[in-house]
Amino acid sequence: MEVKIPKEIQRHKESIFFGLSIRQFICSLLAVGIAAGIYLLCSGTLGKETASWLCILCAVPAAVAGFFSYNGMTFEKFLWAVIKTEFLCAGNRVFRSENLYYELTRKEGAACDKNPRNGKAQ
Repeated sequence: MEVKIPKEIQRHKESIFFGLSIRQFICSLLAVGIAAGIYLLCSGTLGKETASWLCILCAVPAAVAGFFSYNGMTFEKFLWAVIKTEFLCAGNRVFRSENLYYELTRKEGAACDKNPRNGKAQ
């Protein structure tokens, strides 16, 4: 017996506060904290308008990290995959095929040439 479950039920994620998941809520709080801290530190020296733009630029990555999803990967997993493929394992990937049949017959042929009882002239 097979029971079909609709896709929207399979993708259900529990929300705790304002319809956000725990991850989204924590990243949102982190973004608000970053923005408030930068604004309080920089508004006196840079001016309010420049400080507010700096708040936005610094808080956006933290906020995006909570909501980002690509092929089921979170932001951290996606970032690690990009770093790994572009920097750590980067380089030319050369395909070298190995013909196992050729290798086996070549070794057998060399063994036959060395054997004096095979009837072949050396």
